[in-house]
Amino acid sequence: MLFFKTKKVLKSVANGHVLPLEAVKDDVFSSKMMGDGYAISQHDGKVYAPIEGIVESIFPTLHAITIESKTGEKLLIHMGLDTVELKGVPFSIKVAEGQKVKTGTLLAFMDLQQLENAQKDDTIIVVFPEMTKGKLMKENQAVTLQDELFKF
Repeated sequence: MLFFKTKKVLKSVANGHVLPLEAVKDDVFSSKMMGDGYAISQHDGKVYAPIEGIVESIFPTLHAITIESKTGEKLLIHMGLDTVELKGVPFSIKVAEGQKVKTGTLLAFMDLQQLENAQKDDTIIVVFPEMTKGKLMKENQAVTLQDELFKF
């Protein structure tokens, strides 16, 4: 009998358009200083867990959520660019710290109109802060929550 290494894959965090990190209009993310991953643009504002794990932290400004995957990797989901300045106003968090989540669990809702009014980019960035190497499986195309996007 053959045993295969468990395939570790992130699904999409939203229905939208997947981008490589290099395309993100923020040097911290596009240079992969915060780790490897992917970004989603042109989405409907609903943000879902791309992997099974536990919600480790929710930033006080509600713009970012950290999930620890069931295999131990930490994942940062960052909603929008320069959105920390908005002090949580356009975000509605649907989970709590310490909560177990499955792939596809609704994590948050981003009010896209409020972000547009504040002239903020609504791109969602998904990165592994402790990982510098992964493989983006799709890029520059429409994706749904069912799409596997990032192998690690």
